[in-house]
Amino acid sequence: MANLVNLEKVSKSYGVRPLLSEVSLGISRGERIGIVGRNGDGKTTLLEVMSGLEEPDEGRVSKSRGLQIGYLHQGDELVDTHTVREAVLGGKSDHEWAADSTTREVIEVLLAGVSLDRAVLGLSGGERRRCALAQLLLDEHDLVILDEPTNHLDVEAVAWLATHLISLPSALVVVTHDRWFLDAICHYTWEVHDGVVDSYEGGYAAFVLAKAERQRQASASESRRQNLVRKELAWLRRGAPARTSKPKFRIDAANQLIEDVPPPRDRLELQKFATQRLGKDVLDVEDVDLVRGERKLLSHATWRIGPGDRVGIVGVNGAGKTSVLSLLAGTLAPSAGKVKHGRTIAMQHLTQALDDLDPAERVLPSVESIRRVTKTADGEITATSMLERFGFTGDRLTARIGDLSGGERRRFQLLRLLLLEPNVLLLDEPTNDLDIDTLNVLEDFLDSWPGTLIVVSHDRYFLERVTDSVWALLGDGKISMLPRGVDEYLERREAALAAPTSSDSAPASGSASADAAAPAGTPKVKAGSAEERAAKKVIERIDRRLAKVAELEAKLNAQIAEHAADYGKLAELSAELDVLRAEKEELEMEWLEAAEALE
Repeated sequence: MANLVNLEKVSKSYGVRPLLSEVSLGISRGERIGIVGRNGDGKTTLLEVMSGLEEPDEGRVSKSRGLQIGYLHQGDELVDTHTVREAVLGGKSDHEWAADSTTREVIEVLLAGVSLDRAVLGLSGGERRRCALAQLLLDEHDLVILDEPTNHLDVEAVAWLATHLISLPSALVVVTHDRWFLDAICHYTWEVHDGVVDSYEGGYAAFVLAKAERQRQASASESRRQNLVRKELAWLRRGAPARTSKPKFRIDAANQLIEDVPPPRDRLELQKFATQRLGKDVLDVEDVDLVRGERKLLSHATWRIGPGDRVGIVGVNGAGKTSVLSLLAGTLAPSAGKVKHGRTIAMQHLTQALDDLDPAERVLPSVESIRRVTKTADGEITATSMLERFGFTGDRLTARIGDLSGGERRRFQLLRLLLLEPNVLLLDEPTNDLDIDTLNVLEDFLDSWPGTLIVVSHDRYFLERVTDSVWALLGDGKISMLPRGVDEYLERREAALAAPTSSDSAPASGSASADAAAPAGTPKVKAGSAEERAAKKVIERIDRRLAKVAELEAKLNAQIAEHAADYGKLAELSAELDVLRAEKEELEMEWLEAAEALE
């Protein structure tokens, strides 16, 4: 079978750094290929050379005649003056597109809560991303190229996207750090590193098995890298049944690697160690109501989190996951009830914001100012060793924080937090901007970390990998434990969406008018919901107050400068400024929760 795209001895460099060096590979019709590699190693460059957006420095790229390529960039090419209807559906009216079941499904899942008559200019980053993905999926292509397609999608939408892509007849190339997604869709995995591209048969699980076999045969001397792969291999082989399907290549040698390898973490030992450090009481949520703006997120909720518990939280965008973490952290007060903290807890909270880092500081001095040596259950680790484990080597050790990429800043933020030696960790979307190698390092560290861990993440693989139980916000005001984890969550969500509701017969604005054109029994198109309108009102109110707070803050700062020699006045002004900043933090948190409902 002729390849759709061929790369023949292709080389590509940026500056003095070669990203691709004499790479030869091809993509056949119907193949689904996942691309992995560290940030900056050339994954996106490979996509751009393959698609023709970038010319190779050397070598040749050939394509079959008339090849139609659909490319989802990390940015988007939407026109700000268009409406969502024009951008995604080419301006088609509801009766024109709603009769097609595939189009209805794409719109229902990816544009839930987004009115088709909204202007592109007013969309959030997540909404623009989902519009670009919907636009691509509604066109026909011979080859679909996706760069991080799961960004801004929740667990439920990621599962839908995997199923949808499998049903497409086109070839597929995808760059993603979502390992569950790779396992679900890929025939082959390409690893980009050191200017070369290594090909492995199968998805992520098969990639780890094959890589372990290659390393065993080559007697690799990188002992730390070997240990990481062995632990990951042990997890995959002892993990969910879906990951144990055997690839076509021989795995006997790979199995030998894990004959004497214990599970990734010894839960009993870690819980024993955690109990010694934490005591019996960690976090108790008692009869709590939580209201944000006009939304009631929790109602008489009770939840006990003990020493050594490793908990994952799932829910649709806007369900209140970030608010629950803030509630547990103590930065958000409940509307009713109480949250009790154990007397011995030392808590750290990783938020989604990156603005808590001083851009003028340098990497190594910043870390050493916190702690030169940190303790884990496996022993002591120096700050420099921790930096190396998290990918900061060579000139990156002395780089300014402001010069780091988004992924590097996220890694650095995580590292600083871990060096503070907390015994309770709250992590809000910790995998954002992290490549698979960094995720493996983080998971390896958390394997031997004995504290209480609470994680909000859309990355299903990471969630299942580092936690022992999954809890869900299902819109009923409770925090519900799911004994079968994410699979049970998806089943419950599917059942809830399939159940008839009293609102099904009520007319709605925007894209919901397409319901009238759809045959009886077809799914309803969600748009312009009451929740969306309420969230917009909340954002408008908060924006007005934040502008006022900024004015007051500027005035106070001016007065502080004016009364620099009057210590009594300074103390008074500083107290007012502290109150104002606390209000600002509360408003920003409420804004984030409302914005999440619009994504």
